[in-house]
Amino acid sequence: MSTRPVVAVLLLIASYAAAQQQKPMRPEDTEVWQPVPKVIVPGRTDRDPPSDAIVLFDGSGLGAWVSANDSGPAQWTVANGTVTVNKRAGDIRTRRSFRNYQLHLEWRVPEGITGSGQLRGNSGVFLAFDPPRAAYELQIMDSYDNPTYVNGQASSVYKQNPPLVNAMRKPGEWQTYDVVWTAPVFNDDGSLKTPAFVTALHNGVLVQDHFALSGVTKNTGLPEYQKHGPAPIMLQAHGDPSAPISFRNIWIRELP
Repeated sequence: MSTRPVVAVLLLIASYAAAQQQKPMRPEDTEVWQPVPKVIVPGRTDRDPPSDAIVLFDGSGLGAWVSANDSGPAQWTVANGTVTVNKRAGDIRTRRSFRNYQLHLEWRVPEGITGSGQLRGNSGVFLAFDPPRAAYELQIMDSYDNPTYVNGQASSVYKQNPPLVNAMRKPGEWQTYDVVWTAPVFNDDGSLKTPAFVTALHNGVLVQDHFALSGVTKNTGLPEYQKHGPAPIMLQAHGDPSAPISFRNIWIRELP
């Protein structure tokens, strides 16, 4: 039997395939229709929680928080829609644990604050707190005309990374933090698979740009990782002698 008809068919198929490869793409070829993003209702302003947020403090009480020392009731002072650090009562943490999230909080150093360096309105938000395995601090303190080591000033990843800029407002004015936290991922044997990342805006200004943490926060020594899971968020009652700071309007959105 002659092979000519078979060869002719193969050549026709190859010619058609080549033509298809050279065919210009249409706009529709790169359109994606599924899955459709979930619809949420945004807040009236960037400060207000969207409809899918978990409100951690709205000015009415500390039901979402407990003492970080003994898991008893949080004993900070709530008045006029704000919560003020009670240094004698110690740190507070969220009742719930979180992994990846978007966090909004507002804080204020009291007007007329005294002291200098780290002894001036010192606090901190620990983005995951389950010591010693998890303790990652975004620094809170007065860095308005108050020199200190740059990886310890406001909006630094404490002792790891200075902020890109100093976006501090004057004492007595409210500050905002908007933070995206990506928790570290560990292998089954406890080794690190991917580090933690943090992106942070201070008063609407980018200060941490997807920074990869080297491990937990340490005041002395080098950071390192230990395997851990979801963890609470902690607000620090620092022991410096200056007047305590206040917080308001704290909410969180859990992320995949």
